[in-house]
Amino acid sequence: MTEQNRIIILAIESSCDDTSASVCIDGEIISNIVYSQRIHEEFGGVVPELASRSHEVKIVTVVETALENAGVTKDELVAIAFTRGPGLVGSLLVGVCFAKAMAMALDIPLIDVHHIQAHVLSHFIEHKNTSFPFLSFVVSGGHTQLIIVRDYLDMEVIGTTIDDAAGEAFDKAAKMLKLDYPGGPWIDRLSQKGNENAFTFAKPKIEKFNFSFSGLKTSILYFLQKKEKENPHFIKENIHNLCASVQKTIVDILIDKLDKAATQYPVQAISIAGGVSANSKFRSAVLDYGHRHNIDVVIPSFEYCTDNAGMIAIVGYFKYLKKDFCTLDVEPLVRGYQL
Repeated sequence: MTEQNRIIILAIESSCDDTSASVCIDGEIISNIVYSQRIHEEFGGVVPELASRSHEVKIVTVVETALENAGVTKDELVAIAFTRGPGLVGSLLVGVCFAKAMAMALDIPLIDVHHIQAHVLSHFIEHKNTSFPFLSFVVSGGHTQLIIVRDYLDMEVIGTTIDDAAGEAFDKAAKMLKLDYPGGPWIDRLSQKGNENAFTFAKPKIEKFNFSFSGLKTSILYFLQKKEKENPHFIKENIHNLCASVQKTIVDILIDKLDKAATQYPVQAISIAGGVSANSKFRSAVLDYGHRHNIDVVIPSFEYCTDNAGMIAIVGYFKYLKKDFCTLDVEPLVRGYQL
């Protein structure tokens, strides 16, 4: 491909509390800049208004840095991809409006990207030869979904959470254990020194491939309240075993549903994506499952597990090849945005 015909796409991700921009050239991620907001830590969770304000402050710098690191100018861009949803409406608005304005100024196509679709395809950044169909397991703070992927732009959700997501269960359990936000990484880290069979928590029985974690959170809460009445120092004295037991329970729930889905839908491979795919026990459990059942397992690098514009860019590239563009009157979609 000649220099003039290179497909150079700028991608923007602003669905929650990470401001990110990426440059993709001919399907290769050349730069991927992520600014993570630290202000939410003192509140123990993401504050939507603070998140959107931070995006407004940082988005220009993040985009300029992505272009500079990729060694391209805005005039070389052939399209701009952006996260349309789902996510926080204020955060999405910042990214959508910026992408629309830049595309209009440069007179180039605009590509809307579904956030979950981007997680599903994120492993193609590094694992380009994954065979279709494959089963994608998207597990994050806001989503827990099992998806059959028949082609780059052909996906079917076969299972989803009916209440809380797995990542939220990790963070809420961590809060009960008096750990800092975000709590998931703390549980993973502290569990390394714990006995995962020390304590048992309730596992909800949900039909088919759907998930529920609200009952598990209630089980953990009542257990800790009872134990702290008997011993005010119970959590501190048992923190490693508690973290390991909570982590094992959540991962067991996930793997049980994965097994049911993979049994009913024979696939060539299994991929995991989303923030929880960075969890060491979840990664090893999926790899072990694939080994036992002779199914390939593909996992993105840590950099592409959490929210980032690189995954938006790779979807933007596939949609660009299909000339699948959106109009300039596009608006964010917080809910009801189907794959």
